[in-house]
Amino acid sequence: MNNTLKKTPFYAKHSSLGAKIVEFAGFHMPVMYTSIKEEHLAVRQKAGLFDVSHMGEFLVEGEDAESFLNYLTLNDVSSLIDFQAQYSAMCYPDGGIVDDLIIYRFEKNKYMMVVNAGNIQKDFDWVKKNLKGKVSVKNASDDYALLALQGPESMKILKKLVDFDPQSVGFYHFLKGTVAGIPMIVSRTGYTGEPGFEFYHKPEEGEKLWDALFDAGNPYGLKPAGLGARDTLRLEMKYCLYGNDIDDTTNPLEAGLGWITKLDKEDFIGKQALVRIKESKPARKLVGFTLLERGIPRHGYPVYSKDEEVGVVTSGTQSPGLDQPIGLAYVRRDCAKTGTPLEIGIRNKKIQAKIVKTPFVDSKPY
Repeated sequence: MNNTLKKTPFYAKHSSLGAKIVEFAGFHMPVMYTSIKEEHLAVRQKAGLFDVSHMGEFLVEGEDAESFLNYLTLNDVSSLIDFQAQYSAMCYPDGGIVDDLIIYRFEKNKYMMVVNAGNIQKDFDWVKKNLKGKVSVKNASDDYALLALQGPESMKILKKLVDFDPQSVGFYHFLKGTVAGIPMIVSRTGYTGEPGFEFYHKPEEGEKLWDALFDAGNPYGLKPAGLGARDTLRLEMKYCLYGNDIDDTTNPLEAGLGWITKLDKEDFIGKQALVRIKESKPARKLVGFTLLERGIPRHGYPVYSKDEEVGVVTSGTQSPGLDQPIGLAYVRRDCAKTGTPLEIGIRNKKIQAKIVKTPFVDSKPY
């Protein structure tokens, strides 16, 4: 195994549980412990705990922090109140996506950006390159370990470990508190469609937090969950994965992220290109589909309509919750309506498929 890869504070825990460890975004990460299906269903039905310490955290501070972040990102940072979080993205001048991310507002002049693990250095370089005004930025990724507790039983589990009411933390809000006596940031953003919490804490406190969460969670069926289940859970929700569904060759309007793209705010990087794309309408659209025959759609597979190639699969899996093959694909705009029949090219065969309404499953973030 590559010895230059980083290990999260939970590597020993993953190893002791017999997790299958893979290389991911420069880290040794658990892809699964028992099976993707078992861990997926645990999160949907009870609770699962994910190590997501590989994610990146940047601190952005200074009197111009708000205006700078508004220039850097698509969403309206000025709409945030203290201890609120916001899903957003950064774009290049041509409208291609640098990364999707979450912004946390502590106070008017102090924010944290949480970015994808594989993009940490690229994103930090982009942030520094575009700095303007009285702002300081720090890559604080090594200062935080991060666990995500997800599932319908997560509220009951956390209640046993805190002196605050977990229900007081609204969706896409956060607070500074203690869990199992450990000071940390507790947020509710999620990536599964289930109720849950994220715990940003000092790496040296990680194993203590892990043990406390499992001591509290065992009666509620808490299971450790790996990257495999995280991917199938987010796909059922049609949450985009950077590198699969969005990247520098895709724009947020075709990706279904128009709701975070505030074209009416003052200038931001990529605005002119995105205004043009909206006016002319995106040439393609990210849609969800199900296969009507056996098969697994994979990233890069061609999509056909009436024997004409009209798109490409970006993500696909056998859905553990629905027990059927599902996927996401960019397809030509005139072929993107719900109910449209398609064919997916799988191993030199064309498999029947159809566009369906997304998300594939109902969201229950509360």
